[in-house]
Amino acid sequence: MRPNLQKMKEVALTYLDRSGGLQKFVEDCKLYNDSKQSYAVFRFLISVNPSDVAELDTTLGNYILHEPVRATKIFQTVCFTAVKTLTLIQQLQTEAQMNIVLKPTHLPSLPCYTLSLCKFPFDYMSQRFYMSEGIVIAATAITKYTQGARFVCSEETCPFAEGFQYIRIHTPGATESATVRNDFVCSLCSSPLQEDIKYRVLGDKQIVEMIDIKAMSAFQGFSTSKKYFRFQSFTVFLRDELANKMKIGNRYKVIGIPVCMQNGSQVTVCLEANSVLFPNFRDPSCVSEKFKHLLALTSDSCWRFTAVLADSFASQVLPPGICNTLKLALLLSLVQTNDREEATAEYLDLLVATNDSLILERLLNYSVCLVARSIKHIPSGEVFPTVTKDKHGTGIASIQAGSALLAKGGICFIGELSSYKKDKLEQLQSVLESRTATVFIPGKKYGEDIDQQVSLPIQTSFWSFIDADFCSRKHTLKDDTPIGQIDLNLTPVNLMDAFGLLIHCTEPSFCHSVLPIVDFIFKKAVDPEEASYRVSQQFKTQDYEESEAEKLIHGYYLASRRVRTHSTHGSYLSTAALKVLISLSEAHAKLSLRTKVLEEDALIAILLYESSLTLKHGASVFCVPPNAVFPFELNSENSLVQRDVYLMQCYQHLMQFIATYGPAAHMLSSED
Repeated sequence: MRPNLQKMKEVALTYLDRSGGLQKFVEDCKLYNDSKQSYAVFRFLISVNPSDVAELDTTLGNYILHEPVRATKIFQTVCFTAVKTLTLIQQLQTEAQMNIVLKPTHLPSLPCYTLSLCKFPFDYMSQRFYMSEGIVIAATAITKYTQGARFVCSEETCPFAEGFQYIRIHTPGATESATVRNDFVCSLCSSPLQEDIKYRVLGDKQIVEMIDIKAMSAFQGFSTSKKYFRFQSFTVFLRDELANKMKIGNRYKVIGIPVCMQNGSQVTVCLEANSVLFPNFRDPSCVSEKFKHLLALTSDSCWRFTAVLADSFASQVLPPGICNTLKLALLLSLVQTNDREEATAEYLDLLVATNDSLILERLLNYSVCLVARSIKHIPSGEVFPTVTKDKHGTGIASIQAGSALLAKGGICFIGELSSYKKDKLEQLQSVLESRTATVFIPGKKYGEDIDQQVSLPIQTSFWSFIDADFCSRKHTLKDDTPIGQIDLNLTPVNLMDAFGLLIHCTEPSFCHSVLPIVDFIFKKAVDPEEASYRVSQQFKTQDYEESEAEKLIHGYYLASRRVRTHSTHGSYLSTAALKVLISLSEAHAKLSLRTKVLEEDALIAILLYESSLTLKHGASVFCVPPNAVFPFELNSENSLVQRDVYLMQCYQHLMQFIATYGPAAHMLSSED
């Protein structure tokens, strides 16, 4: 049975009237009518809700979802009739001049509407809407394409030698030659058509590359799935109002029409974007019962809960109690990860000096897999964005993401620092200090008149490590080395300062733990236990209240700047130190399942940071031991009590330090 086109046109008009689309269309027509410029093509964006349209007429709703070209033709006729009936645009002559773009608000939440290149075969010839979700890994510069053009018959006596009968408009998947070329002929007299160049309409075009969110597991070097998939990037074309809407490293949902593009002998499936949406992120619904029980057992102290977590963290790969200071720092860095678009997010960069890189890498490789948006960088790739030529034959510049941008909101584990050349280390230091990566695009190389410089925000935490034994073998320790300073002279001092924390794994349980770890690995292989719940995954982001804790941090910061000042180089503490201290204290409060930062959180942050400063520049008046946060092995409840007593002594020592060297003491000495 043939569909009732007249009924569908009436339904389309009814929907536009009820949804407010007709009013918006009239306002857009007024802008065209008031303009003094001559137009051959009039472009209109019409938002349609497939569910609402289907309630009015199922056939039209089906057309929008599965035959968008036919649906667009129906809305084009309705809009043209409205313009002529209400005399909205004086210049408009033919229906072909109406360029109607339907924008579905959403697609049904069914598997058949999801584009996934992991599945084969894929019906990419249907010319209907699909939804795809992924991460942008590359983007080109914005170029121009022909949005619409006017042609006239070359035979002067032909009625179509003037007027607007021949209007060419870009359709999804069409190349430039499909819109503009010189072999079109007149349907009336078969004479060649020629373009009226003054009516050509140009639009913006951008090409981006995306990967499926599932592919992130391949960049972590680990996958919990027993199934094997083939991941590949897919191309998305952004045009006009969508150009520059997608940022490299961000995650998006794209509604569009898949098309088959041929580049030489290669055929690829691409997506002509119609709408770009941000995905809905869900916070964890609740804290597990095991966490609640542990929190209740350790409620007598603000330090015990995180101490137990650090002691038992990564028990799948290492026995408990090994390098607790490092494991606490890893947890603090992990809970600061955030997959939302926040420019003010806090990051915690870790640099670890170790005598046993094998054990350390085992721990870091395990930890980096606990966050979805984390990357284990491979040496053959690039850490930061690079520029290449677009692979679709356009010759324009394409910015490739690199590991740092792909790990947005997560962790970028870049491996051992000694594996990088000097220029890469300088670039890393610049990024750590500014949180931006700059890409230079030479104009002549990529067909542009001028050179360009693009700055991209880097919103990730970096993890790296140094082999302390290798550094000590390559360098002889000087006699005047400050007490507590670690021998890492092969690593630039400014680069070490750019990392938020420097941690040295020197405790006996770490240095002499080969046999216990081997025994532990054998036991795991023979009798694998169920994986423990992950303590670091996505704590809900909230606003953290600071009061006395903030005063304590500022007091320590000002006092440390005073005592750690060199006569030539100035203070060793920059303003970035204050951000690291606040980030550490907030992370400890978050790890403790609290929304208020207490002085106890600030004390842990200060002890960790002071230990890091001692490793970098030597001990100060506020002298803390190497294992200030974990002075005892946590083998009983009594050891937790002893640790609390010790930390209270550290707190008293800190208060005395602030009172002696803080801003108030400085003002008092000035008055005297």
